[in-house]
Order: sequence, then C-alpha cells, then structure tokens
Amino acid sequence: MDRAETGRRGERAAARYYIQQGCTLLAHNYAIRQGELDLVLKDPEGTIIVCEVKTRTNPQAVCRPAQSVTKAKQRRIIRTAAFYLQQTGQSECLVRFDVAEVTPLPGGRWMVHIIKRAFEAR
Repeated sequence: MDRAETGRRGERAAARYYIQQGCTLLAHNYAIRQGELDLVLKDPEGTIIVCEVKTRTNPQAVCRPAQSVTKAKQRRIIRTAAFYLQQTGQSECLVRFDVAEVTPLPGGRWMVHIIKRAFEAR
C-alpha cells in the first residue's frame, strides 16, 4: 500500500469513528486553491468539526502525527474552513478544529486517536 492509499484509508477510518459517535459527514477532502479540509462533520449538538487527519504507519516514530500540523498549516485550515462555512451557509455555526492521529493495526484494523480542539481560530 503506497503512502497516498494509506492516507485515504486513515481518513476513512477517522470518518467512521466520528460517524459511530453520532456525527454526520458533510465533506471529505474539500479543496480550494488556498487549502484542503480532510473531514468536515457535524456533531449531534450542531457543532461543525473540521478534522485534519494524520496517518502514520510507524507507531514508534519520534514525532507524534499531530505535531506535523504546524501553525502555518493551522492558518490554511482555518482560512479554508471559513470559506467552506461561508459557501455552505454555516458561518454562524460553532466550529471545532480536531486532529485525528490514525495508525494501522494488524488484521486491517485502525487505531484512531482524536485530539479535540487541537487548535482554535483566532
């Protein structure tokens, strides 16, 4: 499995996790020129969740996946989310920015660790 396929599968695993928690998937890989949103979901209370998914195949890596979501990456995600919310008429909704750390396990399963409110729009 190549890196891109691993990433796609990790995103699907994270989406399944949120859906099992009662969330609705609104967008997957929403992209505009300024950036991309891996997952956009709505939780049962109506909060919009923008989730950056980081999939790693080496669980012993020195750097945690969430650490690769730099301040610059956060700014791109926030700008892209603002555009998405405006375009979909959801600008007034509460928004939460999560990071999902996803690691493949033996037997085709996935470990999903969600860092809720990993960063905030300022």
